[in-house]
Amino acid sequence: MSAEEGQFDNILLAVAEKHRGGVPDFLGTLASFLRRKTDFFTGAKQAEWEKLLLDVFNKESKLAISAHNEKVKAREASQRIKEEKERAEREARKKEIDDNKICDITDEEAAAIIKEEENKKRQQLLDSAGGEPAASNRDDISKPIEKVDDDSEKSEVGKLLPNAGNGCTLDKYNWTQTLQEVELKIPFNVSFALRARDLVVSIGKKSLKVGIKGQEPIIDGELCGEVKQEESVWVLQDSKTVMITLDKINKMNWWSRLVTTDPEISTRKINPESSKLSDLDGETRSMVEKMMFDQRQKEMGLPTSEDRKKQDILEKFKQQHPEMDFSKCKFN
Repeated sequence: MSAEEGQFDNILLAVAEKHRGGVPDFLGTLASFLRRKTDFFTGAKQAEWEKLLLDVFNKESKLAISAHNEKVKAREASQRIKEEKERAEREARKKEIDDNKICDITDEEAAAIIKEEENKKRQQLLDSAGGEPAASNRDDISKPIEKVDDDSEKSEVGKLLPNAGNGCTLDKYNWTQTLQEVELKIPFNVSFALRARDLVVSIGKKSLKVGIKGQEPIIDGELCGEVKQEESVWVLQDSKTVMITLDKINKMNWWSRLVTTDPEISTRKINPESSKLSDLDGETRSMVEKMMFDQRQKEMGLPTSEDRKKQDILEKFKQQHPEMDFSKCKFN
């Protein structure tokens, strides 16, 4: 998706989340806007605006189906490569057995021997390495906030400062984030090349488990927010490091931690990329900045910009009508 095409995503997502009825209600709001604020329905014949709508939705439908099919093909190709590699390994091992004249056993017995030997070798390597993850550079580990200049930020003392990627660098792993996704990196301190089948990686809608088989998992807990499982992926990099990308469902909030057992970072200290905001026009940028301000206010339990406006109106009304009793008035 190009920057131009996706520049209104955050705004549209914020609007869509207000519709409890889902897509039908959201489309209804768009149609209502066109009816009330434009001549979309009356400025052209019905057949013309119907064709326009169908053309737009058919175009997007084709793009969506094409992207989905590409992902399916990529997964199938990856599976085929994996199966071919495993088959080649089995054939190579069988040849090795044949070359050593082990020919007086059945195929089932040979397969059992092969599997047992592989398991023994892998376990020996894991045991000798200890299966311990590599610790991060001590100088890079996120530090707690010790003091603040503004009294309104006293609640941030003790929380960790976000790293350069708006996430957190811990002893055993580090993660970064954008409003759309979280990227996690877990290095393993092992003396051999890890393979995918040596690992346990389980991504749930709101859970994550990562580790080496037979070892205590490095991560096993509840995620800070919900993720799209089908869009979240992991890869083994350089045979030593696991890279995981988690696709957030709520793309309007910053995560304060990866899993609920992690120490909390200060989301008030997060610095969104200025380049992303500078790409927007003036009016859109103001709207996005307002939404980001309101989000931070809600996280701190403080009034949003809309709440402040309502409070100001109420205060003016109280000044104009001192004879009225507002002691039991609740602000909503």
